[in-house]
Amino acid sequence: MKLYIRETYLKKIRPFYHDCELIKVLTGIRRCGKSTILAMIKDELLAEGVRKEQLIDINLDKKGFKSIKTPDALENKIDELTCTDEKTYLFIDEIQNVDGFEEVINAFREEGNYSIFITGSNSYLLSGDLITKLTGRYLEFEIHTLDFGEYLGMKQLYQKPVNSNQMIEFNEYILNGGFPYAVQLDDVDAKRAYVENVVTEIIEKDIRKKAKVRHLSVFERIMTFVINNFGASINIRKIQKYFREQENTRINENTIARYIQIMENAKIIVRCSRFDMKSRKSLTGEQKYYLADLSLYFAQNTDNRINYGPVLENILFNYAKSRNYAVSVGRIGNLECDFIFRDNNMNYAYAQVAYTILASRETEDREYRSLEKIPDNYPKFVFTTDYLLQKRNGIKHENIMEFIKDNRRFE
Repeated sequence: MKLYIRETYLKKIRPFYHDCELIKVLTGIRRCGKSTILAMIKDELLAEGVRKEQLIDINLDKKGFKSIKTPDALENKIDELTCTDEKTYLFIDEIQNVDGFEEVINAFREEGNYSIFITGSNSYLLSGDLITKLTGRYLEFEIHTLDFGEYLGMKQLYQKPVNSNQMIEFNEYILNGGFPYAVQLDDVDAKRAYVENVVTEIIEKDIRKKAKVRHLSVFERIMTFVINNFGASINIRKIQKYFREQENTRINENTIARYIQIMENAKIIVRCSRFDMKSRKSLTGEQKYYLADLSLYFAQNTDNRINYGPVLENILFNYAKSRNYAVSVGRIGNLECDFIFRDNNMNYAYAQVAYTILASRETEDREYRSLEKIPDNYPKFVFTTDYLLQKRNGIKHENIMEFIKDNRRFE
């Protein structure tokens, strides 16, 4: 089967293909496409002239490798598969299945003849021993589910029908999500079932076993609450109050905080911190959380009505993260800016997100007001689904679908 080439990620990893000093770590929610990106890297290496004998491919979730659970077993398998004195390219999928893998990987890195690529589906991979033992010896590449442009590109590659009305197609993307395999399925029920299976797999492998959650039913109820409130400001006390008053369930704050952290570690949700633009400091208290993929919400809710406010924010948030922007929510006095973006060169941009600003002058003023209060000259954007675009006080009005399709940056 043809692979849809995800150039957004390959161009980040490509400069390090032959680097034996730095371990390349691909992270992301399960089924977001990490293994397929490894396959693309292998294809590019072979096209460059690297011989098949120089490639070692170990997927610890697949038959033939699932029994590898200890560092010694992993080391023995790598030794067994190494069949050349030339530079060897080592690919290991779902490496967190082996407790204590860090010393093995570091030992092969120190050999100086292995270019190592590893993947993992939760943040435990980049905590504890990996950080302490491999400080400065690895690079993380976070992989996301498909953005809208990739979604359309994959549909075209697999000759799936694309609606000529882009808004209809965009709504389908919102409802069905961007998990790559789901795009290949024709039936909506099959797509939903697939996403539900992804969630089940995360709960079983990353939460029940890895995080050792004992009261799984309570965890799942909190997970449902957070997923259903994506893009909204929530705090632990708000969640505690909801369960006490609405579900007659008492849960202590530490448990709620731990369960939210577990959801973050499993890559189900991503925190978007608040930033006060006057004090230039991060704010504690209420946080916003966005979903790794919107299908996580729609797969567990029978209501297909789209609340475009948080949905469009979620889409733009994930797009910015996939382009290596740091993202936060900005507060300017009593006003709030939906997003502050910062790139690796410390350049900033600001954005408001709304379904439309053409409904009324009041709506337009509301979206522009907070941006107009920002005193610096960094780029400022209002993102909507409107095709009739306007300019106001140097603030750029952009169609969110076209912006993402064109793979543009916030500049």
